[in-house]
Amino acid sequence: MRGLVSPAPRAEHLLRSLAPQVLGAVVRRYGDFAASEDAVQEALLAAALQWPQQGVPEHPRAWLIQVAARRMTDHIRSELARRRREAEALRLTPEDEWLAPAPDASDVGQDDALILLFMCCHPALTPPSAIALTLRAVGGLSTAEIANAFLVPEATMAQRISRAKQRIRDSGVPFEIPDPHERGERLASVLHVLYLIFNEGYVSSAGERLQREDLAQEAIRLAREVQRGLPQDGEAAGLLALMLLTDARREARSGPDGELIPLEAQDRARWDRRAIAEGVALISRTLARGAVGPYQLQAAIAAVHDEAQRYEDTDWAQILALYGLLLRMSDNPMVALNHAIAAAMVHGPAHGLARLRELDADPRLSGHYRLDAVRAHLHERAGEREAAIACYRGAAMRTASIPERDYLRRQAARLSEQA
Repeated sequence: MRGLVSPAPRAEHLLRSLAPQVLGAVVRRYGDFAASEDAVQEALLAAALQWPQQGVPEHPRAWLIQVAARRMTDHIRSELARRRREAEALRLTPEDEWLAPAPDASDVGQDDALILLFMCCHPALTPPSAIALTLRAVGGLSTAEIANAFLVPEATMAQRISRAKQRIRDSGVPFEIPDPHERGERLASVLHVLYLIFNEGYVSSAGERLQREDLAQEAIRLAREVQRGLPQDGEAAGLLALMLLTDARREARSGPDGELIPLEAQDRARWDRRAIAEGVALISRTLARGAVGPYQLQAAIAAVHDEAQRYEDTDWAQILALYGLLLRMSDNPMVALNHAIAAAMVHGPAHGLARLRELDADPRLSGHYRLDAVRAHLHERAGEREAAIACYRGAAMRTASIPERDYLRRQAARLSEQA
């Protein structure tokens, strides 16, 4: 069929990767984020229904923009009619400005996902609301996945996203491309969004897949673009280095059936040495400049792990020191949890378990499966088999990730068989 390329199998992945680019283009054109998001969702649905039967268009991005633009035209006309201003608006606005771009008018040179990233970090929003909205629009994460990243209930996050859209509408501040000064002001939120998108791609919070490579790779791509535009910013470089050094282990993190393989059991020959070399060089240059931020410290920790030839060679004392610095910078419960793990590796499992008891009082970690998973590991290292089994089982019941659940159950079964 002329004008079409090989059909359906790649459609789902393609739609996910194109969604933020299409939304960015439509928002830039029409300015109304909420209406644009609805229009893009309709376009994606149309593609999901049509492409498997008809094949993927030769210009899929332009196809989606065209369909979304038609929906926006319908929306604009409906709004104008409702407000009884349609006739005057049509007289003042040339109709050709409402039409979708031609299939080959793909705004060459524009990175709409990157533009949308900065646009979503809107001055009318608080940083948490801006980050939540961006994760939805750019990362394509579900409300449940975003809630998991923030350690809040799903209903709370749904309300936060809804209020963010309403606040943008009520603010009167245009939803448009920020100038260089505004981009600098929004950078911290942008970096945090990319960090969370990457985390969800590297360790899926729910479902059958351990990893979502498309999310992780898109986060790396956008982080690379941000760092390229701000080469002197230490945290932009630190975040990119952190992603590269972490993603370098991806191939070794799962077995042939998709099962989780923990760090200590991974075949380090499968790690991506080119990505490690790039990440180490990047963080080394960045740390030499002086001021150090949280992403740089996390990248330095990842570098210590990646440079160890064997798990037994890991310099845990250095990692503990780096987590100590990070803990003083960040009130993040996951940082505190990782600090407890490093402390256990340096001072013994009893010391680590004592640190975990202190974290039990933190409501952000209360009931989180990672707390029980770490506790199980430390109980096992301490020779406390029954306590380890109970914690492995408790953690397995709480996680929404099927590969992690299966791994935790296997650990409990392994210890039970040793009885």
